[in-house]
Amino acid sequence: MERSELRMINQRLLPSRFEVETFRDHLAVASAIRDMVVRGAPAIGAAAAFGLALAACRSQADSSDELRQDVRQAADVLGVARPTAVNLSWAIQRMLAVVKEPSETVMDLRQKIVDEAQRIADEDVETNHSIAHQGVTLIDDGDVIITHCNTGALAVVDWGTALGVIRLAFDQGKRVKVLVDETRPRLQGARLTAWELQQYGIPYEIISDGAAGHFLRSGQVQKVFYGADRVAANGDVANKVGSYMLALAAHANRVPVYSVFPCSTVDLTLENGDQIPIEERNEDEVLGIEFHGEVIAPHGAHARNPAFDVTPNHLLTGLVTEKGIVYPPFKQNLARLMA
Repeated sequence: MERSELRMINQRLLPSRFEVETFRDHLAVASAIRDMVVRGAPAIGAAAAFGLALAACRSQADSSDELRQDVRQAADVLGVARPTAVNLSWAIQRMLAVVKEPSETVMDLRQKIVDEAQRIADEDVETNHSIAHQGVTLIDDGDVIITHCNTGALAVVDWGTALGVIRLAFDQGKRVKVLVDETRPRLQGARLTAWELQQYGIPYEIISDGAAGHFLRSGQVQKVFYGADRVAANGDVANKVGSYMLALAAHANRVPVYSVFPCSTVDLTLENGDQIPIEERNEDEVLGIEFHGEVIAPHGAHARNPAFDVTPNHLLTGLVTEKGIVYPPFKQNLARLMA
């Protein structure tokens, strides 16, 4: 963020075009989150924090109390942009804690808000490096790994979570290969993960989501790594829809499944995954895929489009965080880690 402007990669355009867009107020940032110009739980949290910083910079308040009110109103707008990723509310609450702090002048308070947003972004980079160093111990030389959705640098401030672990393994000289779930309906795997892997020079092949079971059953895959948008207190994980089916197939074939995320993604207020709100997006995302220039669904068809699903903890081998790897029993060990 510079000169009261926030610049973010427009992920909707990749891989055909790489464009950095400029956002000048919190309303534009909220739209970017809602429309998936920016996506990935940690990236959403950081974007929201900078959205509040923009609100503070754009405010015409003459007093600290007026500025606080303006920022709180912006927080209400940003807070409902996407409901499932807990990093959004986590970042907003952290920013609002700074807003409550006493301040002698409007300028002082405004600077505190901007500094906190930058601190959240800087800490995310450090966190992702720590996650990678924790998780890289799980990858062996020669592993073939299935991923789902995108968990690389695009999904965070920098480096990545699940894909960041794979990236570090490759940088260490481990011979790894990635089977990239295309991730219907928005194809974040085929568009974004494949694009990132190509930049890093990591060997990969794209597979349809439904093909994962075949590769798992035939013994061609050693590990499954994916991210998380919210983790309940018992270790149930909400992630991009399709993660549950992938975990089921891996579990049935005794292939380890790891969910990789920062501790800010853990929501200890929710006892289990049934309490995680699941965003349902517009049906056009499902119906609108084109084949030879034609929409594949018949005219008048309707669709359901949950953006996330929940993987029950018994299907997971471990949870990888910046503080360490959590193994079953998840409820006790996750609580201990977070404490």
